[in-house]
Amino acid sequence: MAIRTFLRYRSVHYFSRTLFHCYLSPLKSTQYCLSSSFSSYLPTCNAFRGCLFMSSFTDAETKKEPEKNPDLVNEISRILSDYRSPHHDIESALNPFSGSISTDVVEQVLKRCKNLEFSAHRFFIWAQKLSGFCHSRESFHILVDILGSSKQFPLIWDFLVEMRTNRSCEITPEIFLLVFRAYSRAGLPADAIRAFNKMVDFGIKPCLADLDKLLLVLCKRKHAKQAQEFFDKVKDDFMPSVKTYSILIRGWGDLGEVAEAQKLFDEMLERGCSVDLLAYNSILDSLCKAGKMDDALNFFMKMRSIGLIPDAFSYSIFIHGYCAANDIHSVFRVLDQMRRYKLVPNVFTYNCIIKKLCKTKKVDEAYQLIDEMISEGVRPDCWSYNTILASHCDHNEVNLAHRLVSRMERNNCLPDKHTYNMLLKMLIRVGRFDRVEKVWESMEDRNFYPSVSTYAVMVHGFCQKKGKLEEACKYFEMMIDEGIPPYTATCEKMRNRLIGHGFAEQTEILADKMERSTSSLIQELASVMRGNKACMKLKHDEEYSDENFE
Repeated sequence: MAIRTFLRYRSVHYFSRTLFHCYLSPLKSTQYCLSSSFSSYLPTCNAFRGCLFMSSFTDAETKKEPEKNPDLVNEISRILSDYRSPHHDIESALNPFSGSISTDVVEQVLKRCKNLEFSAHRFFIWAQKLSGFCHSRESFHILVDILGSSKQFPLIWDFLVEMRTNRSCEITPEIFLLVFRAYSRAGLPADAIRAFNKMVDFGIKPCLADLDKLLLVLCKRKHAKQAQEFFDKVKDDFMPSVKTYSILIRGWGDLGEVAEAQKLFDEMLERGCSVDLLAYNSILDSLCKAGKMDDALNFFMKMRSIGLIPDAFSYSIFIHGYCAANDIHSVFRVLDQMRRYKLVPNVFTYNCIIKKLCKTKKVDEAYQLIDEMISEGVRPDCWSYNTILASHCDHNEVNLAHRLVSRMERNNCLPDKHTYNMLLKMLIRVGRFDRVEKVWESMEDRNFYPSVSTYAVMVHGFCQKKGKLEEACKYFEMMIDEGIPPYTATCEKMRNRLIGHGFAEQTEILADKMERSTSSLIQELASVMRGNKACMKLKHDEEYSDENFE
């Protein structure tokens, strides 16, 4: 009776907040500092940052600035979630807020509702029509990024044409960079190249810097072949620099095509380019990524022979290579050389070592590296801590996990969705339900907005625990009340558990609730709760296959 009573009479209004051996020589006078020309295309660590409902534009909950007018942003974000269907009258729902709209509020709402592309677009247009209101340049950029991330390319071009016609915002190379990235992410390198060629239609004459940016985004998405083909067509129209060649060399290196990388390096020499450390590091990187560590060491010695002094990135290339080769001893030999010559790895290199240490069950040494990072002025990020946290959670080390999260906060690194998902999953698994509730409540205090994956952890976890089906129902309903569409698998899990425990009629109660939602996606998922096969695959269902929620 408890579940029947709970489902029939419970009403939740949970507001949305919503070498290295003896061969390597020191860097005599140069401290480790990435030049602006090179830092722009260092590899970044975004594997944990997916496109989630209510995620921030920066894709990093830990780096969000405190929101101004958070209640207003919450209310408008909720409307955008509820009125996502084209037939919904979103304008009438937004009109009561017209007197409170500012450029800051618009930016915050757009960042919060990144995955609600149509609602975000309609909200932008609605705000644009308000008397006396003018969008900031940042708002235009955010919307282009939102439309690109959701592959709404016709809308992007319509939007750019409108910007050009109305002169509402200057169309800059930065906006086209967002378009290049969107096409590259979507696996459409030819369209990214066409976008480059269309820059002139919008009053922009592409320069070498624009070409470099295009080649970079193509190579980062493993489109080195297409980047090379386009470069070969236009290189006589530009004056390719060492940076241009280095981008392509690294692109081929990421694919393990050392021969192609070497060919470009030779062409660079033939053209009389002043080959610098950056170019040599690119070849070095391609050799290490191909697993040719001995060849990389020989090439390193060649660098020394012509008077190039290796920098911290040169050494870090070997660290990443040895980590990939599971040679932890060589990793620390390189790291010792860097310490000796006062060279400091960046956070990504430290994270690579921490990950390898945790995989080899050397968690204590991983903690020592965290201490070293802080002492060297390198701020550990969520990846640094989450890698260690994953080890604690895998071994059900509750107290150690909580201490690590507390340490994160003391070091000004707020937990992200992966932190919470791992912690909550472990606590449910070991039956520490009192701590589950405390962790959930603490998320609001830290301005963390639970996404579909966090709710899935709660629902799937409680479904697995004896006597906790009511809790699973509670969090499922909270998710519906928040306007967050569940994964299809979560609906199926909830339905199967209810039926298995003799509460088949309660699936109808939940389905009715879902049909009353203003979210069209939740309405469609009501049929899954009734036992019908999903007629469509939701965008975030792709994420479900990459996560383990039980």
